[in-house]
Amino acid sequence: MFKKNLGTLDRTLRVTLGVALITYGIFSMGTMGYILAVIGVLPLVTGLVGNCPVYSIFKFNTFKTPHFAKSCTWDEGMKS
Repeated sequence: MFKKNLGTLDRTLRVTLGVALITYGIFSMGTMGYILAVIGVLPLVTGLVGNCPVYSIFKFNTFKTPHFAKSCTWDEGMKS
């Protein structure tokens, strides 16, 4: 649906941060805890999906196309 614009390191950090904020928010209780849990959903979702809308607006991209995907197409690989 959306073009990926987050690289592996970026996605890993976002998922880790999201899970940490949600976990801390749930266990700390109170208003601030719930706010942190809700805020933690944003990096978690963008990390899992691999697309950040803010990156798209500013045309920023940390996603690298795998080397083998650039080297040949499916048909070229079958010809050998």
